[in-house]
Amino acid sequence: MRLSTLLSEELVLADMSAGNKNEAIATLLAVIGRRFPLLDMETIAAAIDERERVENTSYGHGYAFPHARTDAVERMYIAFGVSKGGLSDKTPDDVTLRAVCLMLTPSNISQLYLQTLSAFARFARDPQNLKRLLDARGVAAVIEVVHQSGVNVDRELLVRDIMVEKVISVTTDKSLKEVANLFYKHRIGEMPVVDDQDRVVGQISNRDLIKAALSDFGSMLGKSPTSDELSILDDLLKTQEKLTVDEIMWRDIVTTTEDTPVVRLATAMLNANLRMVPVVRDGKLVGVVVMSDIVSKIIRG
Repeated sequence: MRLSTLLSEELVLADMSAGNKNEAIATLLAVIGRRFPLLDMETIAAAIDERERVENTSYGHGYAFPHARTDAVERMYIAFGVSKGGLSDKTPDDVTLRAVCLMLTPSNISQLYLQTLSAFARFARDPQNLKRLLDARGVAAVIEVVHQSGVNVDRELLVRDIMVEKVISVTTDKSLKEVANLFYKHRIGEMPVVDDQDRVVGQISNRDLIKAALSDFGSMLGKSPTSDELSILDDLLKTQEKLTVDEIMWRDIVTTTEDTPVVRLATAMLNANLRMVPVVRDGKLVGVVVMSDIVSKIIRG
């Protein structure tokens, strides 16, 4: 299904009047409210505001995708607005925000909503599409830009719809101290290990760091630690700059591709008790899927 078929002329603004993203959201909500006066717009606005407080929906590349899953609607509504003058909000990549796509979906259709968000993200990644939107004269021309992009909404929820693309990874020569610093800085507990060609060669987790310190941890279970055993942690602190990722990383790893159905991957992750799976394209790392992201994106929205 072409992405453009989800856009209705009544819900598209070719030259939206707004100074910032919040004003743009209010403007697009008003457009929906006028077209569908029976909707509970107060409840819908509260749901969008709650979602914005959880996480800023500015995507970068000049786009924002505010959205909400709410029982106040029974089907998906999409309102799309182009700001030729630009909005004043801070953006992740410092590119001026110029296009806002507002999505409303019922709570029970997470798959279609994620697929549609993913399709808009693919549309947004081509900088020529934004230029064409800004040059478009009139609503029909805006929709034609989306149509001519050729972006489709997939029939099935795929890994590319939910994966994290900005991946923190590490190479085999890094020290355990450097790994620990990355874990702390980015608030993560596991990451892929890559070679100098960005090919995935392993994984390392905070558990691996602890195991490096407690190499004989099995024999300590159920016992009170002695001073000698506690000194093992001191030894790790002394050698953390000498031990490397290559010495302790997990090499027997599972990877996936962008076109893998999410249901299939989630099943494999549950069966193998995996918390994170690297996503590869032509053998190179392009993203990761984390179990917590499957939960947050599909259940929480």
